[in-house]
Amino acid sequence: MENLISLVNRLQRACTALGDHGEETALPTLWDALPSIAVVGGQSSGKSSVLESVVGKDFLPRGSGIVTRRPLVLQLHRLDEGREYAEFGHLPRRKFTDFAAVRKEIADETDRETGRSTKQISTVPIYLSIYSPNVVNLTLIDLPGLTKVAVDGQPDSIVMDIENMVRSYIEKPNCIILAISPANQDLATSDAIKISREVDPKGERTFGVLTKIDLMDKGTDAVDILEGKAYRLQFPWIGVVNRSQQDINKNVDMIAARRREREYFAQTPEYKHLAHRMGSEHLGKILSKHLEAVIKSRIPGLQSLINKTVIELESELSRLGKPIATDAGGKLYMIMEICRTFDGIFKEHLDGVRPGGDKIYNVFDNQLPAALKRLQFDKHLAMENVRKLITEADGYQPHLIAPEQGYRRLIETALILIKGPAEAAVDAVHGVLKELVHKAINETVELKQYPSLRVEVGNAAIESLDRMKEESRKATIQLVEMENSYLTVDFFRKLPQDVEKGGNPTHSIFDRYNDSYLRRIGTTVLSYVNMVCGSLRNSIPKSIVYCQVREAKRSLLDHFFTDLGKKEGKQLGKLLDEDPAIMQRRISLAKRLELYRAAQAEIDSVAWSK
Repeated sequence: MENLISLVNRLQRACTALGDHGEETALPTLWDALPSIAVVGGQSSGKSSVLESVVGKDFLPRGSGIVTRRPLVLQLHRLDEGREYAEFGHLPRRKFTDFAAVRKEIADETDRETGRSTKQISTVPIYLSIYSPNVVNLTLIDLPGLTKVAVDGQPDSIVMDIENMVRSYIEKPNCIILAISPANQDLATSDAIKISREVDPKGERTFGVLTKIDLMDKGTDAVDILEGKAYRLQFPWIGVVNRSQQDINKNVDMIAARRREREYFAQTPEYKHLAHRMGSEHLGKILSKHLEAVIKSRIPGLQSLINKTVIELESELSRLGKPIATDAGGKLYMIMEICRTFDGIFKEHLDGVRPGGDKIYNVFDNQLPAALKRLQFDKHLAMENVRKLITEADGYQPHLIAPEQGYRRLIETALILIKGPAEAAVDAVHGVLKELVHKAINETVELKQYPSLRVEVGNAAIESLDRMKEESRKATIQLVEMENSYLTVDFFRKLPQDVEKGGNPTHSIFDRYNDSYLRRIGTTVLSYVNMVCGSLRNSIPKSIVYCQVREAKRSLLDHFFTDLGKKEGKQLGKLLDEDPAIMQRRISLAKRLELYRAAQAEIDSVAWSK
């Protein structure tokens, strides 16, 4: 089975390349879920020397005060053979074979972030991978040394800033803590032990490393601590002997330093019985073994996180929509597809799949009938108005039998009043259709990506509705005018005649201007007008639906599509003016999704091979 640490290292490198380690996103990150080891210790505790001993290379910057001013994520990759080299995350295609150059690049990259002349710190990590036949597969995070006072050039908050940075790493449940403490100081004052116990009170993920054992005062030793009798941790303490400053100055190599460390523990009477589990070589092996066991235990949780995140990323990408096509044909097709989606949503509102279309029926069933009822035909057909219109229609010669011209004038002037409710119904349906257009635009997710296209589609749809409204207005008014242009003769034939079968007039010509006669005329005209209103109440909705609703469903964006076909690629591109932040977000999410799918496949293959 492939080494689990190598798998995690590979996933962490991929996370590093994407910046997928907890910043700028609320989505869970693979980086946080992958187990790692954070190296914690006070300044001058020997932390850098321990790391160099584990790696077997002299590669870390040295000096007084705070030397480590940024987290260093150190990934060790064991090679079966070949020359050892290093790679930085910020210089991915450059291999360093000179580890003095590695040291210089760490210092330079720190200065680029924090400034060369300051002693400021930064939470932005440096990522370094070392490939060598002399290392074990391991990931270590070297953190700035804990301090109690600020030095010249540092803000007073530096003490708390470093502590907060260290705490942000080691408080994560997937972080293994490597607590470095010097043996020649009282462990009760150890910064590393103090902060480790605060975040890991049971010591379930803390390894204690005791440095500078060879520098303890004569007559003292660290046996009680190393045997677990004092300051007991769940995992046994490991003692190391680092290179002295004299060794460093003389450039004593790590191979020789490791040999002398082994000899020290094997030949010192107090530690001879512990020699098999002391030293930096043993430390590297025990950490690698423990890290692999932790990773193995986390595989189900990793699978769950990865599967959940893949679903979330796919959902987020779906919400952001497809990326913009590069060629004119692709852009045109993309715009047409978005417009069809909008048109489909608009039709769903009309057809009742989505809410809103019922408002049109409300215009026909309530608003139009109510408006017709409010027409004051009774005032129009009051006796005085009837007398006035009939007299005016007779001119200088009074009618002989029935005031036909008077009837016509009364009917025409009454029916003209119906134009108001008819036009109001046209306007009301137009208002509903515009409202549904706005709803459909807001519900078309793809249009949210492209503000210019959204405006153009909205304007084109409203312009179409305006044209349809004018056609509907003409057709609806024509219905009223048709009723005016030709009266229904059968209605009047069924009325009682003024002359009885015997041929004798019921009234004299003079009597036909009396109140009873005029009242009868008004009643007859009102009855006819009510009949016409009943007919128009049914025909006006048909005209409106035919001219507005049906046309809106059939050809809402036809003019827009015609104009669209005439546009060149550059003009089409202006319609697809997606927010650059959204474009960048989509690219970032697509890369993360690719990473998580690859991780999904790798983790699953490891899980199946267990």
